[in-house]
Amino acid sequence: MSEKPRERVIVGITGASGAVYGLRCLDLLREAGVETHLVVSRAGELTLRHEAGLGLADMKARCDHLHRIGNVGASIASGSFRVRGMIVAPCSIRTLSEIASGITSSLLTRAADVMLKERRPLVLMVRESPLHLGHIRSMAAAAEIGAIIAPPMPAFYTAPRSIEDLVDHSVSRSLGLLGLDDIAVKSWTGLGDRAGD
Repeated sequence: MSEKPRERVIVGITGASGAVYGLRCLDLLREAGVETHLVVSRAGELTLRHEAGLGLADMKARCDHLHRIGNVGASIASGSFRVRGMIVAPCSIRTLSEIASGITSSLLTRAADVMLKERRPLVLMVRESPLHLGHIRSMAAAAEIGAIIAPPMPAFYTAPRSIEDLVDHSVSRSLGLLGLDDIAVKSWTGLGDRAGD
């Protein structure tokens, strides 16, 4: 009997603040035994270095495959390369806008476009605030073509005790949108008698 192939997920890291979201995605996916394909934008490299003190060489140890941003001939640029889905964490407004328009200029946005055309989940952890109307319209356009807009909003009902707890909750919820139930946040069961049910 042949062994079931490992799940694959593409992780994109862009230049928006919040590199920790992408790093935690990689860690949780590895813990779950998921094969990871990482692509980092040029601005994402700067943010990783500034916020986490990490370069691309450091990222090789955190993923199974590191793809160069300019390599539009990489495996993840083709719809025939089977993956569970893709998460962009964090997702900059520039990246969101490219995806929404379908005009892709890098491997990251090409891989995202492939997810949409193949009807596979694409989760965008959009990081920007405040938002102007152009940002909101780009989010609406991306949602209309199938992307899932999942800004990393802190959830306080979980009684977080640290920044790490807040990051883990946002990342787990977003990975759950890919159908990865082992990583997804546990289902809310309600407050019961405390809320006067």
